[in-house]
Amino acid sequence: MLLDASQSQLVLVDYQARLMPAIFEAEAVVENAVRLGRMARLLEVPVWGTEENPSKLGENLADIRALCQRTLAKMHFSAAEEGLGEWLRAPAKAPQGNARSLPKHLQKAAAAEERNTIVIAGCEAHVCLLQTALDLLEDEFEVWVVTDACSSRTERNRDAAFDRLAGAGAELVTTEMVGFEWLRTAEHPRFDEVLALIR
Repeated sequence: MLLDASQSQLVLVDYQARLMPAIFEAEAVVENAVRLGRMARLLEVPVWGTEENPSKLGENLADIRALCQRTLAKMHFSAAEEGLGEWLRAPAKAPQGNARSLPKHLQKAAAAEERNTIVIAGCEAHVCLLQTALDLLEDEFEVWVVTDACSSRTERNRDAAFDRLAGAGAELVTTEMVGFEWLRTAEHPRFDEVLALIR
C-alpha cells in the first residue's frame, strides 16, 4: 500500500517556539516538517496545524504556521478531542438538481471527496502526536507517522511512541518516502520541485 496524494492530508502537531529548544534533534525534525509542508502544498495536499496551550508554549514556528491552512489551538493532548477530526472530514455536498427536477425523497447528497489518509508528524511524539494519532485511528482514518519529522524531549520516549503507534496500526514512514509516494513517477509535473526539497 502506497500513499496517494489525492487521498492524503498532512497534520503538523505542536512545533511550538517554547517547546522546540527542549526537543531531541529539533533542528532536523523541523527541517523535515517544513519539507513535508512544502511538498504537500506543491501537490495540493491540505495541511493542518495544531498548537498545545499556545498561551504557555507559544505559537508554532513561523515556517510551520505559514504552511498550514488552519491551526487548531488546543488544551487536550489529542487534537481529535478538540475537533481535528471534523476538520479532516469532507463536508457533504448539497443535493444536485432542484425541487422541480426530482422528488425530494429521490434527491441524494453528492459524496464529497474523502481524504481519509492522514500523514502526521510532530512533537512530543509520546504525548500529543501519539494521542492524536491513536484517536484518528479509532475514528477510522488511515494514519501514517513521519518518523524523521517527529521527536520528544528524549530519544527513549520518541522510540516508545513509534513502537506503540506501529502496534496500533499506524504506518511508519520518512519524509522522503512520503514525497516519492505522493509523486509516484519521475514524470510528475512537480517532480523537479519536490526533488529539490528532498535533496
